[in-house]
Parts: sequence; structure tokens; C-alpha cells
Amino acid sequence: MNDQQAVQDHLRQLVGSNDVVLFMKGTTQFPQCGFSAQVGQIMQLIGIEPTQVNVLDDMGVREGIKEFSNWPTIPQLYVKGEFVGGCDIIREMYEQGELQDMLDEKGVTRAKTALA
Repeated sequence: MNDQQAVQDHLRQLVGSNDVVLFMKGTTQFPQCGFSAQVGQIMQLIGIEPTQVNVLDDMGVREGIKEFSNWPTIPQLYVKGEFVGGCDIIREMYEQGELQDMLDEKGVTRAKTALA
């Protein structure tokens, strides 16, 4: 995707139509950077199967998501259309139980096998 407006429209639709969206380098099964691996692992621990967007597949999306969120780094996590944060924020929220509480409050279904 190259047209900036088309990219922004695509991102808005993607984030708005999925409960949990994770923009990352690679996938949770095959992460392509340490930060993406950490967030992917946290998602697995808390029983969330996010809609995954591998930003390495599309340079327009890779750059467009930074503009969309006004956040300079990847990974980026969205829950119910709301930008939550990047790796450090997600890790801190997870460690304090805030991420799990937020997901529960927003009505996001978590797998029964979740460890946290």
C-alpha cells in the first residue's frame, strides 16, 4: 500500500474491526525482533490471540502505523480500537496485572489456558 490516505483508512478499518490488533515485526510464532517477541509472548501468556500485522510485509503499513498512532516504534498494541502502547508499556502493564484487567474490563475473551 503506498497512498498514505489509503494506508490510514486501512489501519483505521483494521483497528476498528478487531478486538486486539498487534502490529509487529514478524508473527507471534516467528518474531523478527526481540521487542515483538516479548509482546507476542505476553499475548500467549494471558490467552490472547491478537490479529497480527507483520509490518515487514508492507513498508506503507510499517511507516503508516507510526503516523496513525503518533508512536515511533513497533510493536504497537490496540485493544477495542484504542492504542495501548509499545513493548515497555505492555510489559509493565502485564507485570502489574493492568493489561489483564483492561482486557477483562473491555470484554475481550481470553483463552481458558491463560497463565495470567
